[in-house]
Amino acid sequence: MSAHAAAGPVDAPSLGQRRQREVSPGPDAGLLEAVRTSVLADAGPVTASRVAAAVQASGRLLGTAGSLAAVETISAELTGLGPLQPLVRDPLVTDIFVNGPTSVWLDRGRGLERAPVTFTGEAQVRALAARLVAAGGRRLDDSSPCVDVRLEGGFRVHAVLPPISTGGTLLSVRIRRATVFSLDELGRAGMFGPLLRTVLERIVERRLSFLISGATGSGKTTLLATLLGLCSPRERLVLIEDAAELNPVHPHVVCLESRHTNIEGGGAVDLGELVRHALRMRPDRLIVGECRGAEVRELLTAMNTGHTGAGGTIHANTAAAVPARLTALGALAGLGPDAVRLQAASALDAVVHLERTRHGRQVASVGLMRDDGSGLVVATALESADGAVRGGPAWPALAARLGLPVTAVTGPLPLEVPDEGAEVQEPGFFLPGTTP
Repeated sequence: MSAHAAAGPVDAPSLGQRRQREVSPGPDAGLLEAVRTSVLADAGPVTASRVAAAVQASGRLLGTAGSLAAVETISAELTGLGPLQPLVRDPLVTDIFVNGPTSVWLDRGRGLERAPVTFTGEAQVRALAARLVAAGGRRLDDSSPCVDVRLEGGFRVHAVLPPISTGGTLLSVRIRRATVFSLDELGRAGMFGPLLRTVLERIVERRLSFLISGATGSGKTTLLATLLGLCSPRERLVLIEDAAELNPVHPHVVCLESRHTNIEGGGAVDLGELVRHALRMRPDRLIVGECRGAEVRELLTAMNTGHTGAGGTIHANTAAAVPARLTALGALAGLGPDAVRLQAASALDAVVHLERTRHGRQVASVGLMRDDGSGLVVATALESADGAVRGGPAWPALAARLGLPVTAVTGPLPLEVPDEGAEVQEPGFFLPGTTP
């Protein structure tokens, strides 16, 4: 994700808008085809120097600036993202979507925006999709019309061909940025304030097992990568992902990536198998990039057998929906609701929920995972809304586990009293059944 989801609002005219104005139509089709033919006629890697030589040999009088632009555009057509390549220059762009030759969109953290890029037609979109998928070692054709691949350079590409896509070839590109955002940068972008920052730091420091939940594009991978960078340099981090996106700044990181079946239908390695292998690698921190299937069984089992400080992300619309998601994923692994409840209640400590708002991506709440007798629940400890952080029923318990004073936050939500504490009403709070 990676640092792909950290961007917040940017003052106009934004960097992205300035970058978009720089997108140019590029060289004509004749020059492109001539250079393509010349470069691909010889074996060997397609490099910028070979493309430049082919452009010069074409005899076109383009001038210095024109030649450089032609080399860049043609290189993108042969080895990059084609017409989409100029959009990648904007460091705020996290996703690019192609819905058709004249319908290209991008996301810079504030919702979708139309991009000033067009294709010559459906054939060009399909050709780009097929080339990108082939570069990822897979095939995109009528027998395999929906494909997801990861490319060098940090791109995750998903392509769909007609007639599965009724309107033409669809292309989705997720950009993994090489730079991981620091907590300071995420804070300046508006993801959290000082108190939530301290809570996140303590969750890592105190080795609480946690899940980061949220919708697609809410910044889960970005925040997870940043938090992993806070782990002690003496710890061994083993990351397990379906497609490698995490790139924490840490001296001891081992990454395992699942593998799809090959053309013969064999060779698949799923996340569950990788979790089992990771347990034999003596991890100090076991991280699953995204819990999306039966691997949740192995992850919960690992957390319950001494692997504290583990973590991952999970898709959920709200923090309260996380237990239901875990139950559904556990069913895929053959676990019943009671088994998931017992495993998750003892394995997971905290749930950090992210949301996309008009102000950007933000930490919306932090809660504790509990079994309240009737089922698995996420009890709210902190809730952020309209720039204010309010305490929830589970705040005293979380504060005690993190070594923070209960009075660090005030708010209108009723608080429960920790089992080990006296029933003393803290300033700014009122207990259930009392009046403030």
